[in-house]
Parts: sequence; structure tokens; C-alpha cells
Amino acid sequence: MKMEFDPRNAIVKLCMQGMDMEENGKAEEAIALFQQAWNDAANDFEKVIAAYHVARQQTNAGEKLRWYETALQLARIINSDAVNAAFALLYTSIAKCYEDMGDLAKAQENYESASSCSGNPSDKGPFYHGTRADMQVGDLLIAGHNSNYKQGLQMNHIYFTAQVNGAGLAAALAKGNAKERVYIVGPTGAFENDPNVTNKKFPGNPTRSYRTEAPLKITGEVTEWARQKPEDVQKWRERLDNSNGEIIN
Repeated sequence: MKMEFDPRNAIVKLCMQGMDMEENGKAEEAIALFQQAWNDAANDFEKVIAAYHVARQQTNAGEKLRWYETALQLARIINSDAVNAAFALLYTSIAKCYEDMGDLAKAQENYESASSCSGNPSDKGPFYHGTRADMQVGDLLIAGHNSNYKQGLQMNHIYFTAQVNGAGLAAALAKGNAKERVYIVGPTGAFENDPNVTNKKFPGNPTRSYRTEAPLKITGEVTEWARQKPEDVQKWRERLDNSNGEIIN
């Protein structure tokens, strides 16, 4: 079952609205939106996202545990690169529930499971990189350039994704007025889940975003992807400008 994260998805939108309510101290409104997301979820991928957020809102350790275990069971069924990165987070969350319930043996068992889930991602791609730079097949994209999202920050990694539309958004957000380009790329070394998005607002790495210190080799170019409307790109820019989060570099 192919899973593609889409910010326009109805369940994703409900959860984002719930997180906005949460940040504004409106806990009851937040849980109502997360519960609606669970009720409306049409597939296991959407249910993982909704169950995770419902779990976070529970005050009773037993109920929190039930929802986290539900998310974990669904993630196992999916067995997708989009959610595999969530296993460590879910096992750790389950372990904390057992700690709160006084079951230290179960807690340790789940902490060990969380530890065993760490490691390099297994995603086989294809991979894409969005930019406004004019490059050719065979060229190398390297780390060390300034961030598109934080002024004055020199990036230690080069970023890429397995979602062509995600790369298209990155191209739209890139600085400058040159043509938006989405290149097909191949990592020349080890890579890891992008820690700036993995297990942050959503469980796992649903956008299948990665980073590497090694160069990316351009093997082709894509010319068709779902382009964002100018007003939506502007909203993304404003969201990034107003973000208080630090970029993990």
C-alpha cells in the first residue's frame, strides 16, 4: 500500500487544526479535532496519524497506552518508509506509559524495542531535490550552502526526499527568481531521516525527507509535479518566518 503524505489531506488538516488549538491552550477543542480525525480516517496511514495525536491528549496512562499501541499496531500493518521511522517514538511513548503505571519490566522491554529500531532508513527512492540552481545530469549537489529557511545558517547536510511534490515545494521556497527545478538524485553515501521533520508534528517521517553529508548525484530532472498556488507558497514562507524552532543542522 503506497502512502503519500499530503498537507491537503483532510485528516492531516484536522490534526494541524488540533495542534493549533493545542498551542493556543484550547485542549478540549484540540482533542475534539483529533478524535474527529480518528473517526473520519479512511485508511491505516491516516489512522496512525490520528491515533498518535489522540494518545498525546490523554491524561490517563492506561488510555494513553491504548492509543499508542493502536498507532503502533497500525504502523506495523502498513510497513511503509513513511511510518517506519515512528517505531522508536511509539515504543518509547509506550514505555513511558508503563513507567507511569509502575510496570518497569514492560517499560524496559519497550525501551529496548525502541533502541532496536534506530538505524539508517531503508528507503530505496527514487529521490528528488528541489532547487532553483541550474544544474546538469552528472553534477553533484553538495552540503555547505546557506539555508533557504534561516538567514546566515550554513548547512552541514544536503537534503532530499522520496516525494516529488515535496521537492517541488522546496524548489518553490528556494531563494531567488530563477526557474524552479526538481532533480532526480542519488545519494553517494549514507543518509538519515531528516531530524527537523521526523517525529515532530507527525509520527515517523511521512514526507520521506532525508539528509546526507555526502554529495547527491543528479541523474535526471522532473518537469511535472503538483505545483503549489502562489498564495499557498506565501503561507509556507510566513509559517517558516514565524517559526520559533531551531533547525537541527
